[in-house]
Amino acid sequence: MCPMPSAEATPVKAQQPEPVQPTRDDAVAAAGSELIGGPLGRRVLPATTWWTPVRVIALVAIGMFALGLVQKAPCYNGAWFFGASSQYTHACYSDIPHLYQGRGFIDGLVPYFDKLPGDMEYLEYPVLTGLFMEAASWLTPGGGTVQAQEQWYWMVNAGMLMICAIVIAVCVTRTHARRSWDGLLIALAPALALTATINWDLLAVALTAAAILMWSRSRPLAFGVLLGLATAAKLYPFLILGPLLVLCWRAGRWRAFGAALGGAAGSWLLVNLPVMLFAFDGWSKFYTFSQERGVDFGSFWLILVQNSDNPPGTETVNTLATLLMLLCCGGIAALTLTAPRRPRFAQLAFLIVAAFILTNKVYSPQYVLWLVPLAVLARPKWRDFLIWQACEVVYFLGIWMYLAYTTSGDAHKGLPTDGYHWAIAVHLVGTLFLCVMVVRDILWPDRDPVRRNGDDDPSGGVLDGAEDVFAIGPAARPATGTAHFEGARVRWGTVGRQVGGSL
Repeated sequence: MCPMPSAEATPVKAQQPEPVQPTRDDAVAAAGSELIGGPLGRRVLPATTWWTPVRVIALVAIGMFALGLVQKAPCYNGAWFFGASSQYTHACYSDIPHLYQGRGFIDGLVPYFDKLPGDMEYLEYPVLTGLFMEAASWLTPGGGTVQAQEQWYWMVNAGMLMICAIVIAVCVTRTHARRSWDGLLIALAPALALTATINWDLLAVALTAAAILMWSRSRPLAFGVLLGLATAAKLYPFLILGPLLVLCWRAGRWRAFGAALGGAAGSWLLVNLPVMLFAFDGWSKFYTFSQERGVDFGSFWLILVQNSDNPPGTETVNTLATLLMLLCCGGIAALTLTAPRRPRFAQLAFLIVAAFILTNKVYSPQYVLWLVPLAVLARPKWRDFLIWQACEVVYFLGIWMYLAYTTSGDAHKGLPTDGYHWAIAVHLVGTLFLCVMVVRDILWPDRDPVRRNGDDDPSGGVLDGAEDVFAIGPAARPATGTAHFEGARVRWGTVGRQVGGSL
């Protein structure tokens, strides 16, 4: 007789976990699905169908982006050119057509190298965004009236930004492998459709989403390269390296963090160094402009300044905003090291960017794009996401109605100052609400919609299922024993019990 193989000699193939379907897992998604026939059944969309989640979500994103373009139609047909207040009353303002002439693209001026007429002197955007703007001007047909060229420039940029929107939706869809349908939150986000073509922020958002996808695939160098490029397009992406440092500290993943940091620094320098060397004054304009810019739209600082008899100066606000941001960074670091279970990477990425938005001295309406993919990855809960989006839509309408009020003269069309302050408050409360929900998920992981379904950190890459090597508080004093989570040893105790409870 042949001897029976031992249990140790016969590895048991782990069963692939089933995908999470929001129409079964989320009450709001299930209720909303009644509009298209109800929740997904067990046999819907088999693996052989062409209609995969990625393709469906990409098509939905294109459709919503197109609706956003339609929403800008009143401005495209004249409001950008013939009336200052009508572009605000129709809530269809965009920087893109105005800066085509205002930043010298119509005259063929080279960003950062050629001086601009007026007080601005140089283009006030980071280098990669400036290259994006310049590339769009190359594709814009010359000749004809200034209005026709500005219309073409906006359409060319809209096409390029739509590609960025698709990249964002696809990257978020592929980051959480079991939660592909969460990408619909990106595709259907009303704030994305409304603000996508106000400015060029989608470029940095797309690069950041691609970077997070690379990190989730345990490719830290590729993550760093893409994050460095994102930082060369907009300043905020570099903030994500802060919480990643603390996460890697807690998990002992220093080599991965070093690769990410090196890749980010290298790609940022590769893009910026040539302009720094040959056009330093033009290159530095973005940074000096950000420092010298006074309190502006959307921030709680504006409410403070407009309701104060002795408002603080720009330098004072810069100092106080920096201190507030540092306090938030310290709080996020403390939360990371003391949480009963190591927070997910996406949760901390959302919190750090949200902290920057909440403490900054300006909040342009398109800044919501920075948070949309991070919010979906941090807390893919339809109710909370839609509450936050509703608050952002209120602010989107509020700022344009306020500008309509200030530009309509004695007609006073729009929203007065007090009403605009309430719109700012709605935005602040909505963002804080989502932050509170994410912090709650970190402190009580059993409430986290991602971990409740058995995952650890799908966007965490090398952090996913990793054992803690450093923590503070109860998490640093686990009881005896170990548990296994997706092939990785996890200390037993508060953390281990929660991990084991989700298996």
